[in-house]
Amino acid sequence: MSRELEHFYRVVEGVEKIFRLNNELARIIVQNIEKVMGKLVEKYGNDLKIKIMNFCGTHEWTVTHFGLRSLVPKNIELIAGPGCPVCVTPSHYIEEVLRLALDGVVVYTYGDTYRLRTVKPVKEVRSLSEARSLGALVKVVTSLAEAIEDSKKHGKDSIFIGIGFETVASGYAKAILSKAIPRNLKLLSLVKLTPPAMKYTLDIHRQELPVKGVIAPGHVSTIIGAKAWQKVSEEFKIPIVVSGFEPIDVMFSILEILKQLSEDRYRVVNEYKRAVTWSGDEVAQRMINEVFDVVDDAWRGIGFIPESGLRLKSRFRIFDAFEEFKIRELGKNEWVYDLSPGCRCADIILGKALPTNCPLFMKVCTPSTPVGPCMVSIEGTCSIWAKHGGMIAIEIAKDLGIDKG
Repeated sequence: MSRELEHFYRVVEGVEKIFRLNNELARIIVQNIEKVMGKLVEKYGNDLKIKIMNFCGTHEWTVTHFGLRSLVPKNIELIAGPGCPVCVTPSHYIEEVLRLALDGVVVYTYGDTYRLRTVKPVKEVRSLSEARSLGALVKVVTSLAEAIEDSKKHGKDSIFIGIGFETVASGYAKAILSKAIPRNLKLLSLVKLTPPAMKYTLDIHRQELPVKGVIAPGHVSTIIGAKAWQKVSEEFKIPIVVSGFEPIDVMFSILEILKQLSEDRYRVVNEYKRAVTWSGDEVAQRMINEVFDVVDDAWRGIGFIPESGLRLKSRFRIFDAFEEFKIRELGKNEWVYDLSPGCRCADIILGKALPTNCPLFMKVCTPSTPVGPCMVSIEGTCSIWAKHGGMIAIEIAKDLGIDKG
């Protein structure tokens, strides 16, 4: 890293506004990326391709919205990862909740899940938004705490759809341990764990062009710590950088990955030190371990990933929607491919295909009429590409004075 780059990085570290507006720093990082990439090409030849996975859906948003793919050499391929919890929630569980909603149970859900379509209709309904239009009591909330307060007011049988990654799991655990949840409200834990999913995805890419580096999720890492990625880095012998979400964060992470590759080494680097520590939030980790069991879990369109889900321990069954409402768990032998015909959402979030490779993309599947889960969530790759792709990449490159034509 040049002294100039080190100086700028120290000056702006932790200042979000400067991160976004500092074109000079961006230009320096791009120049360093090109310099290191040049050394790699000299070493391995002009046909060198370096695949870097940005695991988190928010990182994909940053890459696409700010046109970062236009700022890196063509030898670098930035691919998405399965970091969208709504996208990977099996259709089966939403179908089960639809049945409850249509039978009079109050359903609390996040906004993205509200529009998530099922493969099979339930009484001709395919989403919670459609169920609400028929009179079902479906309420969009921003947190479990909001659902708790509202459910106390009416006392009716209620269910909260607990979708998310490790970031939200600690909040669910704290609510249960503090006995804040009223007896009429039950938690449907559909929480997914990210390190097992990362390993699964990297293993898939081994069969083709291996992933050479990973930009690890920043929000998740505030809970599990940068250390959570060390075993993945060691197993696959690749650099992993825990990154913030500003364009400068992501570009700096790409540079760090290339530097490690040029030096034939690999390790975990925490770029997002202003929010993430090496050990993470150990109090949150203890609460999660106290409340939840780790289980093999189904991921929509993908199948079962070992030790990738969280379910409430049996001693907390009084809060468990699976127990209260007799919701059937998917078994490995029961799970079937649960995407609509033609939908390539699974390939897209695994980085095996681009949204534009899907025959449904921006034809029958659009942000206003989503078919696949990747078009529903704000963290879904298809939704991001539909809303923020196109000419914006070229425009930003011109603004920075580094238009690649």
